[in-house]
Amino acid sequence: MPRGSSPKRERQYEHIKESAEERGESTERAKEIAARTVNKERARAGESKTASKLSLQDMSSGKRGGQHSHSGAQGPTYDQLYEEAKRRNLHGRSSMDKAELKRKLGH
Repeated sequence: MPRGSSPKRERQYEHIKESAEERGESTERAKEIAARTVNKERARAGESKTASKLSLQDMSSGKRGGQHSHSGAQGPTYDQLYEEAKRRNLHGRSSMDKAELKRKLGH
């Protein structure tokens, strides 16, 4: 975290990092996801000296995460199912559609 970050942003960083690790991301990737997310939120809230145009105009991280959550009406996305199948080394995953992936993975 950058110097001068608030305790709230420190907690947010740790929470995001732990969540990413629980989803199976490597420690380094989890740190990267957390840092990028917190930096974007800091920029959107006017807490950083500089901010990219994309950080300010793109949808918020919370909204984006909500769109990809497993608890949505249709469950996990095809990409999420495919990644899980890849982690489990499921044979034939590349030719499966979403319904087949769900069935094979027990969703």
